[in-house]
Amino acid sequence: MIAFLATAFGTFLLYLLLTTASGPLFLWSKEELIIGAIFALIVAAIVRKIFPAENLRLLNPKRWFLLLAYIIWPFFPAMAKANIDVAYRVITGRINPGIVKISPKLKTDAGLTMLANSITLTPGTLSVDVDEETNDLYVHWINVKEEALEKMPRDYKYICGEFPDWARRVME
Repeated sequence: MIAFLATAFGTFLLYLLLTTASGPLFLWSKEELIIGAIFALIVAAIVRKIFPAENLRLLNPKRWFLLLAYIIWPFFPAMAKANIDVAYRVITGRINPGIVKISPKLKTDAGLTMLANSITLTPGTLSVDVDEETNDLYVHWINVKEEALEKMPRDYKYICGEFPDWARRVME
């Protein structure tokens, strides 16, 4: 029931955001509010089984600030550094591509999804597959280093740095 109400409320807020300034004085008309509430309830009834109750922890504003901090501090600098590295490798042709397995020890699908998306958005890496039994992640890497292969899959710092720790803080 809580997941239904949270989904209905979130859908209604999204509707209000998308229809701002369509009524008098940048507000909504009574009819729009009623239609928005009806659509929000319909959407919540349809998707209530898709969003499990465990994802309600993402409604906590503390997690929103953690996600914002993650994007600003470790993610953007890592992406900038990876862009420079990929440009260097394209110009010089010094690449050693390969697929590596990492074990981030994340427990939830949301945490693993956040990590996989962060890795994929970083140039030079691509999340390829997930072992559903162990939650290990297979990543295509543009420059596989021999010293990294010796420590994989336990030591994932070579390929994704602090991303798994942040995914654990934000999503789990």
